[in-house]
Amino acid sequence: MRDEINTKDGFSGRQAATVVGISYRQLDYWARTDLIRPSLLDAAGSGSRRRYSYQDLLELRVIKSLLDAGIRLESVREVFTYLREHVSGDISSAHLVISGQSVVLAHDDQLIDVLRNGQGVLNVLSLEGVRDDVDAQLVPLVGPGPEAVAL
Repeated sequence: MRDEINTKDGFSGRQAATVVGISYRQLDYWARTDLIRPSLLDAAGSGSRRRYSYQDLLELRVIKSLLDAGIRLESVREVFTYLREHVSGDISSAHLVISGQSVVLAHDDQLIDVLRNGQGVLNVLSLEGVRDDVDAQLVPLVGPGPEAVAL
């Protein structure tokens, strides 16, 4: 769907607010308080227009989702500061787990409590790697290939 939409010119503040599902006043407040600034064109005085990129829209939607889940705005700011510092590339590819007032980032096979100074919570066990690890340990014992395994 995204490929069908011309995103190179960006989106006006009103369009961004509509797409994300927030009021223009809320969008304006977030921009003025540096929660998220438009990456294509920032306001430069009275009458100037902001232009938001598609990536900005994704970030705005994540912010709205966190607020809708009951996370306080101050905590959302902390989450985004952490994400911008620790997640390279597209933050929409990150996985956040929200539980009460806690926000946990699933990143690089770790669960990190974003609101507690990036403290590790648990390690995520990648089941994809379990088979590879077992296979690597079996080769010295029984030789290569499944036909060599006698159970």
